[in-house]
Amino acid sequence: MSGGKVIELSVSVPTAGVVLDGDLALPDATAEEVRGVVLFAHGSGSSRHSPRNRLVANVLNRIGWATLLMDLLTAQEEAVDLRTHQLRFDISRLAARLTGAVDWLAQQDRTADLPLALFGASTGAAAALVTAAERPDRVRLVISRGGRPDLAGDALARVRAPTLLIVGGRDPQVRELNEAAAAVMTAPVNIDIVPGATHLFEEPGTLEAVIDLAAGALDRNLD
Repeated sequence: MSGGKVIELSVSVPTAGVVLDGDLALPDATAEEVRGVVLFAHGSGSSRHSPRNRLVANVLNRIGWATLLMDLLTAQEEAVDLRTHQLRFDISRLAARLTGAVDWLAQQDRTADLPLALFGASTGAAAALVTAAERPDRVRLVISRGGRPDLAGDALARVRAPTLLIVGGRDPQVRELNEAAAAVMTAPVNIDIVPGATHLFEEPGTLEAVIDLAAGALDRNLD
């Protein structure tokens, strides 16, 4: 399935004592044709409106994957974080909300039976790995783009899901942090380097490379 219509829904996700806004996109197909659902975890001051993650999600929608992009901070918390830059590093808070979103997807008719992957960026990648450790029977794959998996701490060793760490070739510090995190993981883990990419993958062709790597990992692990 590719190139079909996509149903876009604005949703409210009750999780960890708050209600967060999200955008759920579902390929307009029968349940048997939808290949799975990818839950995005933003970080470092981003939100569900992240242009890079939305581009990734839009491409995945066209090739049969449902996606949920959601905020992990409330509007009030985002305002505080813009001043302090502290809440984006509150991994336990982000992970608790992401875990709640995993449980919410498991309760929705259209997504309950779909295999699930997490796609984390920056500090959201650490939250995704903590959630994967908390929900090993639900999370089938973790993908990180320019992520900080090292911030997942002790959860790294408890992750069972195959993990793909995508790092820019011109982002040496983050590459070192990803290599250190991978070294303590017991789950299958691959590090893929995108040549010429800096931390935000803004260079021509680099985000397309991320999409190709993510799609390949989804094909291998969720189909």
